[in-house]
Amino acid sequence: PPHPGPDAPRRDGAQGPEARCHVPSPHEAGWPHPSGPGPTAAGTDRDDPPAARAGDGAAPAGPVRGPGPLPGPSHEVIYLLEAEQAALDRLRPRLEKLGDSLVVVGGDGLWNVHVHTDDPGAAVEAGVDAGRPHRIRITHLGGRTPGSAPRAPRAILGVVPGPGLAALCHAAGAQTLIVHGHELPGSGELAAAILRAHAQEVVLLPNDDRLRHAAAAAAAQARAEGVRVAVLPTRSPVQGLAALAVHTPGRSFDEDVVAMTSAAGATRFGELSVATGQAWTTAGICQAGDVLGLIDSDVAVIGRDLPEVALTVVERMLAAGGELVTLVPGADAPSGLADRIEQRVRRASLAVDTVVYHGHQASPLLIGVE
Repeated sequence: PPHPGPDAPRRDGAQGPEARCHVPSPHEAGWPHPSGPGPTAAGTDRDDPPAARAGDGAAPAGPVRGPGPLPGPSHEVIYLLEAEQAALDRLRPRLEKLGDSLVVVGGDGLWNVHVHTDDPGAAVEAGVDAGRPHRIRITHLGGRTPGSAPRAPRAILGVVPGPGLAALCHAAGAQTLIVHGHELPGSGELAAAILRAHAQEVVLLPNDDRLRHAAAAAAAQARAEGVRVAVLPTRSPVQGLAALAVHTPGRSFDEDVVAMTSAAGATRFGELSVATGQAWTTAGICQAGDVLGLIDSDVAVIGRDLPEVALTVVERMLAAGGELVTLVPGADAPSGLADRIEQRVRRASLAVDTVVYHGHQASPLLIGVE
């Protein structure tokens, strides 16, 4: 509603500027009125300079502010956090530095966290460092805060299972979200990472079959915030590496997405895992401690010796053809495993190249064949 003039009567009966301490309304301070341009509360035109508005004896007005969003944090972040009291004590000052309106309530290891911030991704990451956040909700409160940095044209975001793979992606110009152990991020955490990329366009590499639905939900949430998002169907980190290898920032968004998707689809992927108990698999029954060799997410080999299972998986993958083998040993991979596989590949075919990246992930070995 229009703000009353300085001489309008107050509800308590006082009248005139000498009868009260007047606080200018946003309309008087120069913010645009919903009804459009028009006279200010003092009766002068908005385009008049400050001196002209002060000519009637009123106190000189400050500089006119241009149209735009009200200053303040641009996002509201809310989540339920499982954390110990000591971790919560470290979380509070960290969130206070990120924004305002901080509220943390709860007890017995379960807390409701609320904060307004310009960096929702950092607020969620702070919760991940403190404990385990659930039911993450990020709401856009308005336009970006005046003075904040403009968004980059495009960003690549990859979900990776180890710091070695993260460093490799960073060297290629991509941003990453590291998966700790076997705990996969939810859609809220993925959406926060997309927004944290601070780009107009984001290509998301989930790198895991199990993240398909969470990635789609996160992309929808980020699109509602004005970010153009493409989710590539990468099912393994080695497919993500293949896609990242052909990424070209100078191409159009659609052309880049098509090229990266094609490179990922042309990469067969394998993985070694260790069974934790008896189970039925596509290759038969496995027992606890058995080494499982997976090809395209299906168990293809069961054995007791990890290097032998790895060699069998690589040979089966190359049986369908291939020019490049990518090996990503994990944190607990046997010493010399990659060298042994590389020598076997070289003896079998001189036309096949082998590259090795140390990913430091939980899986003993990731394999890619292009």
